[in-house]
Amino acid sequence: MELKGKKIVLGLSGGVACYKAAELCRALTRVGAEVHVVMTEAAGHFITAVTMQALSGNTVFNDQWDSRVANNMAHIDLTRGADAILIAPCSADFMRKLAHGVCDDLLSTLCLARPRQLPLLIAPAMNVEMWQNPATARNARQLRADGICIFGPAAGEQACGETGLGRMLEPEDLLEELVASFQPKVLAGKRVLITAGPTFEAIDPVRGITNLSSGKMGYAIARAAREAGADVQLVSGPTALPTPHGVRRTNVQSAQQMHDAVMAAVGGQHIFIGVAAVADWRVVNASEQKMKKHDGETPSLQFEQNADILASVAATTSLSGWPYCVGFAAESENLVEYGAVKREKKGIPLLVGNIGHHTFGQDENTIVLFDDHGHTVLPKADKLTLARQLVSEIAKRLEQRSLLK
Repeated sequence: MELKGKKIVLGLSGGVACYKAAELCRALTRVGAEVHVVMTEAAGHFITAVTMQALSGNTVFNDQWDSRVANNMAHIDLTRGADAILIAPCSADFMRKLAHGVCDDLLSTLCLARPRQLPLLIAPAMNVEMWQNPATARNARQLRADGICIFGPAAGEQACGETGLGRMLEPEDLLEELVASFQPKVLAGKRVLITAGPTFEAIDPVRGITNLSSGKMGYAIARAAREAGADVQLVSGPTALPTPHGVRRTNVQSAQQMHDAVMAAVGGQHIFIGVAAVADWRVVNASEQKMKKHDGETPSLQFEQNADILASVAATTSLSGWPYCVGFAAESENLVEYGAVKREKKGIPLLVGNIGHHTFGQDENTIVLFDDHGHTVLPKADKLTLARQLVSEIAKRLEQRSLLK
């Protein structure tokens, strides 16, 4: 519950995307956030204060001169003690107000009067032509220069019937962005390439050999790296998991396809994290047609070894110094012994070990970090928590490496 106990001021400006703000408000309260809603007059044409009050469980404010506040200073009181202000939806007009310091209603005045350290986050929502207008682009640049974080917008079909950039992000994506805003940006400016999930080695067009990897750990690391400020590319084997927001994903099936995708993308990467459970062998004599069952007969399969993705990436590191390579090893026994040996054999600075049958498909894990100094156990926790701890450990090692150069 990353947002439990956080006080969030949720601002609504005018736009049909206010219906998404209702879903977002409900989602925030479900994860334990304390939500205080402030609406503009225009927002009231799309959704009522009664609705937002019912969903937030708190009084909704929309009047700069609201007498319910004892000192008549709602624009001051509402932000004191808050952890973030999120304007969702944020209209083109409200972006203009923020960019130029206009304070002609409660929400705009509240934003201008907020403490400097209080994060202000906006989720634009408008017609595609409005978003692409040079005036809006100028205002967006000014907002970023002022330290205001812009979430989105997304592309897609709009209420007006047109299609393009301008849609407000979906509530689940905004929730993820809000959580990410509270995470330390220890990988800001870094490019990270990650593999995740199982691979599938075909026997015939409908059968194949795979493993029990769910991809959950790799996807959690992709999310954690993106939260830490990195540009993240994910090469994923077959899995039904949703792509973490803001992460670019390439889908593959076989180990060879994963190898090819990784080697095509590895140039310019700062960090490579090989989390995928890659098949060691592939079927050489796979059938082009479905193999038929004949009584008393069993198929004879021939195997050859797949390319070692981690070793291939590590070979590029020896030439340029990048990327910093992190490998994963799933063992069924003797993890400490096998993990240390595997790290040295791979020639990589950091290897993460776990017990495969204890982690595949599970939401929690225990991992062991192997490096030049020995091994460190990260106690059992949910995979996102472990992913954030691992990202922090990688960032520390990168910082130490830069200090030694």
